[in-house]
Amino acid sequence: MFSIFFQIGSDGRQYIDWLWDGLIWTLVLSFSGWFLAFLVGVFIGVGRTVTNRYIRAIARFYVEVFRNIPVLVQMFLWYFVLPELLPMTIGNWVKQMPPPWGAFFPALLCLTFYTAARVAEQVRAGLEALPIGQSQASAALGFNQCKTYFYILVPQALRLIVPSLTSEVMSIYKNTSVALTIGLLELTARARQVSEETFQTFSAYGFATIVYLGLALIVYRWMLAIDRKYAIPGSDAAKSR
Repeated sequence: MFSIFFQIGSDGRQYIDWLWDGLIWTLVLSFSGWFLAFLVGVFIGVGRTVTNRYIRAIARFYVEVFRNIPVLVQMFLWYFVLPELLPMTIGNWVKQMPPPWGAFFPALLCLTFYTAARVAEQVRAGLEALPIGQSQASAALGFNQCKTYFYILVPQALRLIVPSLTSEVMSIYKNTSVALTIGLLELTARARQVSEETFQTFSAYGFATIVYLGLALIVYRWMLAIDRKYAIPGSDAAKSR
């Protein structure tokens, strides 16, 4: 069934090389997007719980906008609309970026800000799950709000939400498939190319399905190991070590 992948394609390379290239772009986009989304998400999640109501309002606005607009629509907005809103010189430079970077960076921005909104809600839930005595004790020790979050609350909240973050890690690499709509040749786009050229639809998409499933299992085991290693003593994850 998979023998077609070792045949020569229209560009002189084997189809397996096409799929390998797509997998590389999928991994680069997902890992870089997750790294940035995690940083932004933690910052926004903290903003959702601070005492300053204006910061809370801005953080909530961000979450409501980016979480509730479909990722496909956001992908189109970053790719087609953003260059038109920028100054003409910058907009033209963005539109003239050579492939695949002209599609990669809009896709990266889209997945970063979309996933960050989801991560922010996980962080907020983790912070709100902590006992109020944590903040009161830190205040009694002379910590200001920034130090309380940085040294006491956020480290504990992140350890609490590792299980829920697992689904977000798996979602971002699956959402990379949406980038094919703006021309990024990631794994799904490469599978479609193989299907269109060989008419072996089952083989092409079957291979992509197996790869996505394998990546999901790897991510799950990786996040499970992190959860067990950094679990708060006394929690269920810590007891299962």
